[in-house]
Amino acid sequence: MSTASQEFVISPPPQASIAVAGSTKKFPVRRVWCVGRNYVEHIREMGNDEREPPFFFSKPADALVPDGSTIPYPPLTKDLHHEVEMVVALKSGGRNIPTDKALDHVWGYGVAIDLTRRDLQIASRNIKRPWEIGKAFDASAPCGALRPASEIGHPKKGRIFLKVDGAVKQDGDLEQMIWNVPEIINQLSQSVELAAGDVILTGTPAGVSALSPGHKLECEVEGVGTLTVTIGQPAK
Repeated sequence: MSTASQEFVISPPPQASIAVAGSTKKFPVRRVWCVGRNYVEHIREMGNDEREPPFFFSKPADALVPDGSTIPYPPLTKDLHHEVEMVVALKSGGRNIPTDKALDHVWGYGVAIDLTRRDLQIASRNIKRPWEIGKAFDASAPCGALRPASEIGHPKKGRIFLKVDGAVKQDGDLEQMIWNVPEIINQLSQSVELAAGDVILTGTPAGVSALSPGHKLECEVEGVGTLTVTIGQPAK
């Protein structure tokens, strides 16, 4: 009997992780944080006040699914949306991290999609309930392989886009983010203690749209990485 089996009353769940480009090793994930309303045009298309600062919400680490996956169309929704985002993966953390020291904590970067049950999210928002039902469902965070900052640096600009069945739906640039990566880390670390293994989805540009079973999603952050997934039939 393994030590883990002796320590716990049931077998521990698998460690959530993200692939690393060009390596057989993986990045272990502790928590997944997401930044809301970090591109002005997306704020406008959603009908929100662009003067309000971005805010944070989370997804479970096991919502991550790898590049190439087929994701079952989730239950309870008739309005599943895509939101392409750059991912920041942390190698260390802390509380109240100064902006000028924030990048010291970054291991690398990638590209992900924040899948959203928009109808459920809006219904929760309208009655001032938490968003988890619209954001934190199974397989809601497909993520491509990470690339280390030691290899690509810390991207400040570059095209970020997503295609659905070959048609470009979202098309922006990282320099359009209202809060940049150091500012995001600084602000989030004022609310929670960040740690190695935390990943942050940094917000999405305009162009979100509804998805249906069979849709193929292809996205990229220039100089960072790519991600391709397919929306499948609902799970039975």
